[in-house]
Amino acid sequence: MPTSSSSLDRLAMTVLQPGFDGVTPPGWLRRALADGLGGAVLFARNIEDTGQTAELVAALREENPAVVVAVDEEGGAVTRFEAGTGSSWPGNRALGVVDDVTRTERVGRAIGRLLASADVTLNYAPVADVNANPANPVIGIRSFGPDPQLVARHTAALVTGLQAEGVAACAKHFPGHGDTVTDSHLALPTVHAPLDVLRERDLPPFRAAVEAGVQAVMCGHLLVPALDPDVPATLSRRILTGLLREELGFDGMLVTDAIEMRAVAALLPPGEIAVRALVAGVDAICVGASSPEGENVYALRDAIVEAVRDGRLPEERLAEAAARVLAVAEWHAAHAARRTAGDARAEGLGAGPGADSGEELGLETARAAMRVIAAGSDVHRAVPLSRPPLVVHIAPRMSQAVDSDVPVGLTRELAELLPGTVGHTIIAEATALPELSGDRPVVLVVHDAGRHAWVRDLLATAVQARPDAIVVETGIPAEPVGAVYVTTYGVSRASDRVVARWLTGSEETRSRQEKTAG
Repeated sequence: MPTSSSSLDRLAMTVLQPGFDGVTPPGWLRRALADGLGGAVLFARNIEDTGQTAELVAALREENPAVVVAVDEEGGAVTRFEAGTGSSWPGNRALGVVDDVTRTERVGRAIGRLLASADVTLNYAPVADVNANPANPVIGIRSFGPDPQLVARHTAALVTGLQAEGVAACAKHFPGHGDTVTDSHLALPTVHAPLDVLRERDLPPFRAAVEAGVQAVMCGHLLVPALDPDVPATLSRRILTGLLREELGFDGMLVTDAIEMRAVAALLPPGEIAVRALVAGVDAICVGASSPEGENVYALRDAIVEAVRDGRLPEERLAEAAARVLAVAEWHAAHAARRTAGDARAEGLGAGPGADSGEELGLETARAAMRVIAAGSDVHRAVPLSRPPLVVHIAPRMSQAVDSDVPVGLTRELAELLPGTVGHTIIAEATALPELSGDRPVVLVVHDAGRHAWVRDLLATAVQARPDAIVVETGIPAEPVGAVYVTTYGVSRASDRVVARWLTGSEETRSRQEKTAG
C-alpha cells in the first residue's frame, strides 16, 4: 500500500540537517521541526555561551524531541562553541604529535562533556583523514598526521571518548580527503592514488572508527577514480554502499558534507544532489545555510518526495535512511537518560572517572605538543621575552571550515603577561610589514607558511630585518627561521596560552620540548 503524502513528506524531512541563523529558533525552523525535520546544525552564529545553547537546543526539542542536533566541534581550528575565544584544545595534529591515545580519549571525553552540557546529539568529528599531502589546503592540522596507523588509533580513541559522554561521533571525510590540493568548499578535489594505496593509507582510520562503534560517518565531496571514476563519493553507490557498508561493515548513519559546497553544488542543483546521495546510500543531507524562511529546506523535501513518486528513489531506501537518523537520536536519548541518572547519583561526590578539567587538559596537551628550535643555547638560560613585543600575525584566510575570525590569540595572551604588547595583522598578499626597527622585541606568527609563497617571502623579509625575531608556526612546520622557532601544531586558545607562558618564563616546565640548533 503506497505511503500517504503526509507520511512521505515526514520521511523526507527526517533525512535533512540544515543550519539556520540566530541564537533562538526562527519560526520556519519550529514549523519544519513540527513537520518532522530530523536534524539541525549549529554554527558559531547560533552560539553565545553554553547556557544559551542549551536553551536553544531545548527549544528545538520542544518541537521535535527526536531532532538530531549536530555541530562541528573538532577542537583546534574548527570550533563552534569556542569560536570567539579559541578552542580549549589544540586539535588533532597536536594530539598526533604527542601520540598518547589515552590523552586523545580524555580530550574526546572533555569535548563530549562540553557538547552534552547543551544536549547536542552529534559531533561532526573526528577528522579521520590521513594528511598525506603537505599542500592540502583544507585538512592539514585537522588531521592527526600523515601516518595511517597513527591516525587510525587516535580516530578510534576520540570516537570512544566522545561517545562515552553520550555524544555521537562522526568520522569524516570518507573515503579520505588527505591527499588533495583542492578545498572542496571551492571546487571538486580529485584523489589520484591507486586502489592499493587507498586501502593501505586512507581506509584504515575509517575501519578503526567502525570497529570502535562510531555512530556516524560523513562522506567527502571527492572524486576518487580508483573507486569510482564517474561521480564524487557523495553520489557514488559503489563507494558508499559497496565499500563503506558492505566491505567495511558500517551500519550507522551516513551524512553528507554540506551540499552547498562548490565541489558538488557546481555540478547539480541541491534537490538532485540530495536525491542521488540518498540513492547512493546516504542517510542524512547536511545543508549549512538556509533561506530566510526555510524555502530551500522545503524544496529539498519536495525533490525527495518527487523522486520517490517517480520511482528514482525507492521508498524503502528513504525509510531506511530515516530509520538510521532516528536510531542516532534514540542512542543519544538513552545515553542522556543514563547520564542524568548518573549525575544525580554522583551529586556531592565529586567528578567521576575521566572527568578532566577541560582547560587544564587542553593546556597539558598544548604544552606536550609544543616544540622549540633555538639558534643558540641561550634559550635554555634566558627568557626569550622580558619586554612587551610587537606581534605580527601573517595570517592568510584559513579554510572555510574554520568558523571564526583571523586568530590573534597570541597577542591577547602576551598582552595579559606583558602589558603594552602591540599586535599587527596581515591577511592579504601585497601588504607591507609594519616598522620592525627599534628596541621592541618582535614575534612573527604564521600558519602553514610552507604552503603560501607570499607568507614565506614576508617572513624572510621580516627575519632579515630582525634576526632576533621569534617565529611561531601554528600549522605544519617548514624550514625553521628566526632566533627562536616555536611550533604548536594547532590553532587554539590553549596553544596561544602555552606559547605566551613559555616565551615570558611563566611556564614551570620548559626543557622537554626544547632543542638547540647549532
